[in-house]
Parts: sequence; structure tokens; C-alpha cells
Amino acid sequence: MTSIPMKLSAEIAQARDNEKPVVALESTIITHGMPYPQNLEVAQQVEADVREAGAVPATIAVMDGTLHIGLEAEDLSNLAQAKGVAKLSRADMAVCIATGGTGATTVAATMIAAHMAGISVFATGGIGGVHKGAEFSFDISADLLELAQTPVTVVAAGAKAILDVSKTLEVLETQGVPVIAFGQDSFPAFWSATSELAAPLRLDSVDAIAQAHLMRAAMGLPGGQLIANPIPTASEIPAEILAPVIAQAQQDADLHGITGKGVTPYLLQRIFELTEGRSLTANIALVRNNARLAGQIAAALTAATA
Repeated sequence: MTSIPMKLSAEIAQARDNEKPVVALESTIITHGMPYPQNLEVAQQVEADVREAGAVPATIAVMDGTLHIGLEAEDLSNLAQAKGVAKLSRADMAVCIATGGTGATTVAATMIAAHMAGISVFATGGIGGVHKGAEFSFDISADLLELAQTPVTVVAAGAKAILDVSKTLEVLETQGVPVIAFGQDSFPAFWSATSELAAPLRLDSVDAIAQAHLMRAAMGLPGGQLIANPIPTASEIPAEILAPVIAQAQQDADLHGITGKGVTPYLLQRIFELTEGRSLTANIALVRNNARLAGQIAAALTAATA
């Protein structure tokens, strides 16, 4: 049987030996989210946030055909400066590994790798979902189906605000994914702390989230749970300010014929330009906030199973 070329960083190997809590982190924010050296600085900040919350960070990426669970400092720096890095999801992750490629992991790919490595908690920015106009394009992120089948608790600031969020919630409900808002009744809207959409579920403590994760496993239910963690209000961009910006960005994308995998990066870049950089500042704040909560959840899970 073909073996999977997987390498644990020294810190992750030690954490596994000592049964310490671990939080998975994606790598597309490093390779596709912002330029060097800001991407490296943010990645280091997010890892530090996880550590301060009582867990060990495991940034995940495929490098030269090897699946890395946790990156050494040199690997993280090299990835931050790499060019032409593939963006990996469920469909292309195995091909990248088999052909010796290098790729950054999206939400779906990070969940797969985390589960393979025995990591139960993953922090990201926002999940993918149903794109606007999906009734014609059928453009629906693989993240949603991954949440339905891979048993990882994912901490995100909701779905990316450029999406059709109401349809995204409908698909998650159909797939049986628990969507749990942390500490509020409203489903957070990524750059904005609240939205007009009610969260299907609400939990107010990391212990309750950990217990829900464990109960799903005990019941034999497939899939993970989405923890919708609102961006701190001091860092948010109010929804009423963002709505026309997103509409303008979408109009520009349609005008230029942007489709498929090119839609999300185009919209995020256009929104960055239209908000004069505020969207990226908010994005960094919410990712760090999610990392801190994920670290606390991982610590609670470890304590509950000790």
C-alpha cells in the first residue's frame, strides 16, 4: 500500500508525545492572502496567539511532495516567499503530493490533513460557501461538504461576506453540520461582527463547544462543527459600509468575466482596494481572534479527555 509522505515538525512531534492540545492552521493565507514579508509576520503572530491560548500551532502545507504538519521556522519563511504555489482542496491535494508539488491548504485540505494527524481543532479566517449566482454557476465551495464528513471543529468568523451567506447556511443545514455562534445569536458576517441572519445554534463557553465535539464522536455522527466567532467590534467594518463595496466588487468581477477559482481572490483584492486596506486589517484581526479561541477549545478538549 502506498504510504503518505507526512512530516511532523519537532514542536508537533513533542506535543503529540506529551498529549498537548494542538490547533491546525491553513497556509493559503500565507501564499495567497498577502505579500511578503507581511504574510510571514501575520503567520508568526497567529502561531503565537495559539501558543498564548494554551495550545501548539500546526501550520499545514505540502512542500516538495511532503505533507507538513507544523512548519519549522525556515519552512514557514520559505513558504512565505515561494512563487507559483498551488492552492489545494480535496480534489487536487493527493495529486500535488504524488507528483512532488508544493501547495498551500484551503479549509477543506487543512481539515483532511488535521484529521489524518489526529488534530481535532482548526482555526481559519472564514469558510468558503455558496457563491452569489450559484443557481446558474453551481459554484459551491468544497469546504461545506468537508465540514459534513471530516470530524474537525473549525473556528471561523462565519462565511466570507462575498458569498451568498443565507444559501451557505442552507447547505450546511442540509449536510447536518452544526453551525454554532460563539457568544451571540446573530451569525457573524466575516468583516462584520453581526448580520441579519440568526445563527442556528449558540454556545457561550469553550467547555460547551468541546463537549459538543465529543458528543458527536460518541454518537458516531460524521463531520465536524463550525464555530462562528465574531470579529472584535473594535476591528470590524460595519455591514452597511461593506454592502455597497461588495456589490461594486461583484459588478467589476462580472464585467471582467472572472469565474471559478478566480472569483474569490479577485473579489478580496478589489474589496481591499475599495476599502483602502481596511478589509485586510480586519481580516488579520479576525484570524488572530479565531486562533485564540481555537487554542482555548483545543485545551478544553484535551482537559476533557485526560
